[in-house]
Amino acid sequence: MKRNRLFVTGLAILMVCSIVSGCGKKQEPTVERQQVEETKGSDIATEEKEVVEEVPDDGKFHGKWIVDAEYAIGRIGAEDTLFVDSRGEKQAIMGTIQGAVATVWQDWAIQEGKAGDENWGCILEPEALAEKLGSLGITKDKEIILLGETANGWGDDSRLLWELLAAGYTDVKMVDGGLNAMKEAGAATQFLASNPQPAEVTIDKIDYTHVMTTEELQKNYDDYKIVDVRTDDEYNGAILYDEAQGGHLPGAIHIRYTDLFQEDGTLKPNKELVQMFEEAGLSKDDAIVAYCTGGIRSSYMQLVLEMCGFENSYNYDQSFWRWAVVGEVE
Repeated sequence: MKRNRLFVTGLAILMVCSIVSGCGKKQEPTVERQQVEETKGSDIATEEKEVVEEVPDDGKFHGKWIVDAEYAIGRIGAEDTLFVDSRGEKQAIMGTIQGAVATVWQDWAIQEGKAGDENWGCILEPEALAEKLGSLGITKDKEIILLGETANGWGDDSRLLWELLAAGYTDVKMVDGGLNAMKEAGAATQFLASNPQPAEVTIDKIDYTHVMTTEELQKNYDDYKIVDVRTDDEYNGAILYDEAQGGHLPGAIHIRYTDLFQEDGTLKPNKELVQMFEEAGLSKDDAIVAYCTGGIRSSYMQLVLEMCGFENSYNYDQSFWRWAVVGEVE
């Protein structure tokens, strides 16, 4: 019995030692695994970043909010996709994409008073914007494809997309080349816009990450590089839209809105646009403010800048209408 008791006691001691030893071995691999996984995660992040930054050199523009006409045509009739004609109902009478609803940017902006007044042209407050979007059936669970005129217009579709992003929408796109590109590609069209299917929309807040205010610009003007995207005549002082005075913001770099596009109305390739921006004096490290007359053409410029890697860019939605009232011009 004594011998058995000693044997059992010895066996127990061996088991305890084994467990203690085993626990010690498990701690080391855990640390090593963390290090490996962290390194691996870092490598994956780097690889993903490289993939995002790699843009095909195929003569086309590539960006997360831009789709080509062929893709858009493939979405016509899809239950989870809504086409929105940014030219408004009057223009849609002459023809729009099958199933598209129509609206204008003015209905998405504060319109109290007149152009140049304080807050005129700014994004609606969350509750008011939610009501407007709901009346159009523009919900966050749908893919929203915006239509407009590119080189021959003011880029109204970009203003709507810019506001949707600020309102927290994520699945939003513009058609490269606009409505004309879709028509030329054989898209099904209709006269008159479709009747909206109203829905409930909630917007918790407006994200002002890429919004420039008059107050901020006046306070920290020298911190920004200013880009005027208007025409030559406007930049040089012509008063075309009841501005309080002509000219441009002091030291503004002139890159026309129309400079973004090729002859067919589609965007120039990314590489060409980046070269144009850099030759104009912009760097991807700069804080860049784009403006036009009322924050429409400049919204297109801001979005393209961001898609080209100039992420610290802003659209001045009150633009020259407001600045001509309160600021100095050249």
